[in-house]
Amino acid sequence: MASYQEKSSDRDSHEKVVPANSGYVLGERRRAALAEVDNAKFSWFHAKVCIVAGVGFFTDAYDIFAINIASTMLGYVYGSGKPGALKALNKQQDLGVKVATPVGTLVGQLLFGWLADLLGRKKMYGVELMIIIIATFAQALSENAPAVHIIGVLVVWRFIMGVGIGGDYPLSAVISSEFASTKIRGRMMTAVFASQGWGNFTAALVGFIITAAYKSSILKEASITNLHSVDVMWRLLIGLGAVPGVVALYFRLTIPETPRFTMDIERNIDQAATDIQAVLAGRKSHVDDDAFIQRIEAPKASWADFREHFGKFENFKILFGTAYSWFALDIAFYGLGLNSGIILQAIGFGNPTSTGTQAIYDNLKNICVGNLILSAAGLIPGYWVSFLFIDKWGRKPIQLMGFIALTILFVILGFGYDKLISTPSSKKAFVFLYCLADFFQNFGPNTTTFVIPGEIFPTRYRSTAHGISAASGKLGAIVAQVGFSQLKDIGGPSAWVKHILEIFAFFMLTGIGSTLLLPETKNRTLEDLSNENQEGFVRGTSNKTAVITDA
Repeated sequence: MASYQEKSSDRDSHEKVVPANSGYVLGERRRAALAEVDNAKFSWFHAKVCIVAGVGFFTDAYDIFAINIASTMLGYVYGSGKPGALKALNKQQDLGVKVATPVGTLVGQLLFGWLADLLGRKKMYGVELMIIIIATFAQALSENAPAVHIIGVLVVWRFIMGVGIGGDYPLSAVISSEFASTKIRGRMMTAVFASQGWGNFTAALVGFIITAAYKSSILKEASITNLHSVDVMWRLLIGLGAVPGVVALYFRLTIPETPRFTMDIERNIDQAATDIQAVLAGRKSHVDDDAFIQRIEAPKASWADFREHFGKFENFKILFGTAYSWFALDIAFYGLGLNSGIILQAIGFGNPTSTGTQAIYDNLKNICVGNLILSAAGLIPGYWVSFLFIDKWGRKPIQLMGFIALTILFVILGFGYDKLISTPSSKKAFVFLYCLADFFQNFGPNTTTFVIPGEIFPTRYRSTAHGISAASGKLGAIVAQVGFSQLKDIGGPSAWVKHILEIFAFFMLTGIGSTLLLPETKNRTLEDLSNENQEGFVRGTSNKTAVITDA
């Protein structure tokens, strides 16, 4: 029992007995513990969280965007075509291998987002990475069978891989946000997400290295209809995506539970306070299984509570704003990202004039080089400029600026398409504007649509709501890929590209409207952003009492 002295102004003192299970006392303990996290200086532990979460996003991006190159390789080996001509995947096959992962990702984001709020961030972290590793390795070992074509096998494994990738979004976002201090939270989350750019770049680089390494084997092939070397190449390209996941797996399985989950969902304030002290001191947290657990009374997740919280317009508009913004952005981001090789070929960028196996080598090399240029010139710089400004300018201004810039760029690229591809010099202008669009996707809504949902919802729904927002984005990716597949054969070899770019411009315009629904999250605590009254958040616990005295 704790004793405190409370004295009046005339120096007479008296004791005031206040239950230790009162909401006021426990609320003060909760606020004090969370303040230690919110005000902590950047430490090795913060860096470790960024690295461990970032490696996962590196793996995700590699696995997603490697198919951009691998699909061309698969077409040469397992596709169809006229006698004597290079083979390619048909529309349904190309759509299947490219859309399977976004469909799986949508499922994984909803499933793991919910499970992380139900069972804990720590229990789920690493499970999704194991799914990715197994599915990636399985793709590299896939083969034709009498009952099923290899493309069908790959579609199944890429869907399963997508489920794991989907789980990475809410888990990495929520873990990094709940461990971060208020002033560096935006940069921590952006550093994690920026690993996606390096994954994209590495997929193109590995594709280029493999193509160069197998050049002599490709040129020695007896026939363009039986390419053993290319069959090995796509397996290496996809299979190597499992390596960084294996490296990161141990650290994911051993990362501690976030103190906010322990405090607000498990409602164990004592363990949360102990965990915070251990994390900030650089020690491993200790859980005493025999210790008495005093659970606080606080809002608990349930379907009725979920409806009550998001049934309020001020909360629903935030969920709608994060979900629709991500949907609109991913229509363009994945519409371009999964098909950049096709677009580069459509505008005649680096198209080979050679024939036979030489044409196969030249085309694969040009696709890899084109993707390297797009990644290095647009994607990667955009992420890191966001990193520099996200805690200074704020999330909302960056997202708003990005959508406005993308609307303008896609209008120019779409409506000025015919002129931009009419001469070799104008094609360079097209590629420059295309890179600029990549830049403003990442120095704009692609980064902020990941960051904001990881900050703006209550702890008990943070992962679930992030999963809903992210899944909306993947719905946009699916819509884009299906639309891309249906439109690309209309109007000749490249006329369809301009119509797709015009459609992208429309969705970027709508993203401006959804961004205006969102509040700014810069320099605000997660509890302040939750739109819940923190004064009465903790209502009490067991019947212990404490004698409180103020001097």
